[in-house]
Amino acid sequence: MAFGRRRTHLGTEADRATFKTLHTASLASPALREGLTAVSAERSVRHLHNLLGTPAVAITDTADLLAWDGSGDHHATQCSDLARATVEHGSTRVADHREISCGQPNCPFGFAITSPLVVEEHIVGTLQVFTESATAGLVRASDEVAQWVSGQLELAELDASRTRLMEAEVRALRAQISPHFIYNSLGAIASFVRTDPDRARDLLLEFADFTRYSFRKYGEFTTLAEELKSVERYLLLEQARFGDRLAVTLRVAPEVLPVAVPFLCIQPLVENAVRHGLAEKGDGHITIVARDVSSDCLIEVEDNGAGEDPERVRRALAGDADLDSVGLGNVDVRLRSTFGDDYGLVVETAPGAGTKVIIRVPKFAPGVHA
Repeated sequence: MAFGRRRTHLGTEADRATFKTLHTASLASPALREGLTAVSAERSVRHLHNLLGTPAVAITDTADLLAWDGSGDHHATQCSDLARATVEHGSTRVADHREISCGQPNCPFGFAITSPLVVEEHIVGTLQVFTESATAGLVRASDEVAQWVSGQLELAELDASRTRLMEAEVRALRAQISPHFIYNSLGAIASFVRTDPDRARDLLLEFADFTRYSFRKYGEFTTLAEELKSVERYLLLEQARFGDRLAVTLRVAPEVLPVAVPFLCIQPLVENAVRHGLAEKGDGHITIVARDVSSDCLIEVEDNGAGEDPERVRRALAGDADLDSVGLGNVDVRLRSTFGDDYGLVVETAPGAGTKVIIRVPKFAPGVHA
């Protein structure tokens, strides 16, 4: 018995046209998500040209041509004037042959449709479509493509704003690194210069590495291994100061060491633990645990200190600067901004009961790389 090959259903002609349109738009999207520049315009204009199917398409900023694709590039010199007129007009406008006259015989261009590209209610550039005839359908299509491009540029600005915010948050954390810690560390190192010069030298190298890491100028993220190494240096310097009064337990599963975490997300928690672990009891025990929990990495920083009023902790996490002396709210905001609201800080504490701060981060997150 013979069996015919089963045909794969490819959908209707409208389905295929929709898929082609979405695919072409997706090819332009990555460049536009980098913002409006000559490079991103050059990389995206060809795909926008294919999307509209007109003789030529151009992208400008508010005054100058950024990229052109198609025939009739002798009209490229007119793009600046068209852009300025559209910025002044504030909406899509159609220029006819009188405005884009070139004097060349057989020139296919009779019209130029110029639509504004808008980011945060400000016109940042234009999309220009050069065509033989400006039908109502083409004008609408040009305007809708310009709105889609504007949406991609809006996302690029959001990404840039997020990056600027994260950088500001890190700068704020650096500013909160206690000057007393720096002075006390150098004082502790100086105390060993005569009695134990080898230890003084080792501590000085640890101090240099700690400050180099804390004030580095690159990278929004780091690995858990790098972050914990800096925490170890911090604790070594604090132990040089407090001696046997400060005990530290560190338990880390090797499989989570490569996990990417926000830069300076653990040290503020450890600094808080040291402060509260030694504040009233006179000695303290800090426990740091990092373990593999399914698709997440769980990090716990615990002290056996005086504990805290949960309401004060809630206010600190809400951004009360008077209470958040070591940046708990800062860390919480950066975790939520990076991984979502399910990944903020969890603080377990009560007066006289010590404090445990829990961080949960995904082992793999899109766009997060150390």
